[in-house]
Amino acid sequence: MFLVTNSTQVPFYFILMGIPGFEVFHTWTSIPFCCLYTVSIVGNSVILAVIRAEPSLHEPMYLFLSMLALIDLGLTLTTLPTVMGILWFSASEISFEACFTQFFFLHGFSFMESSVLLAMSFDHYVAICHPLHYFSVLTKKAISRIGIAIICRCLLAVPPPLFLLKRLPFCGSHHLSHSYCLHQDMIRLVCADTTNNNWHGFALVLLIIVLDPLLIVLSYALILRSVLRIGSQVERLRALNNCLSHILAVLILYVPMVGVSMTHRFAKHVPPIVHISMANIYVLAPPVMNPIIYSIKTKQIRRGILCLLFPVK
Repeated sequence: MFLVTNSTQVPFYFILMGIPGFEVFHTWTSIPFCCLYTVSIVGNSVILAVIRAEPSLHEPMYLFLSMLALIDLGLTLTTLPTVMGILWFSASEISFEACFTQFFFLHGFSFMESSVLLAMSFDHYVAICHPLHYFSVLTKKAISRIGIAIICRCLLAVPPPLFLLKRLPFCGSHHLSHSYCLHQDMIRLVCADTTNNNWHGFALVLLIIVLDPLLIVLSYALILRSVLRIGSQVERLRALNNCLSHILAVLILYVPMVGVSMTHRFAKHVPPIVHISMANIYVLAPPVMNPIIYSIKTKQIRRGILCLLFPVK
């Protein structure tokens, strides 16, 4: 077995995996994927256009929603070239540099999405538990600072595992088990001690998959306590209904994220189709479902979409 790195073999490349067992049907398989990517791009673009066009939507909740739509758009555009390239053109090779670039943006957007959902839970907490202080707490300046903090958090979290992985030698096998470059997948090909990488990965799991959801659950525990104090049952249901879209968005992100992590760590010998399916759900479910959920559940967004499609002359 020989070792290869970005310095010992130029150009070095990875081989991405399509859908195992369905290679001859890739052209047909590309149709649903193309539809999902189209829904994601159009849906998130419409959300951004509606929020930008409607001055009444320039409020904290919708500014956070625009951040979420922008991140989902970035996540979609990060995986689209390799996924559709495999399905349409059987272009499974990806260069060392391109793979690490995709690694950076894929994990970066995922971490930013988790951070935005955490910020949105804080927004709901303030809106329900301290409504009189809502606009004094969540000013545009405060939201800007939260946005900068989310970007800084991503820049502090993602580059270390990237640089730790990039300096290590890779084995003779170049084959990845997904149609895009994922850290858990790439580290399997390393022929060296990965203790530092594993510890850093464990720290990120605690930060993103454990800490963020715990803080979100804590915010909803406080929200539920406040809602139960409301005398009117109608007002209780209205308050909880305002949180439903966010709760669904949280589940759509964290359930596949945990599923991908668990299958890579504890189900390495399951059929490849399981890994592929979980990975595709992980990158496609949030960008596709979030604009649909918020368009259906949020009356102001629905009204804005109708005004955008059928402007009053």
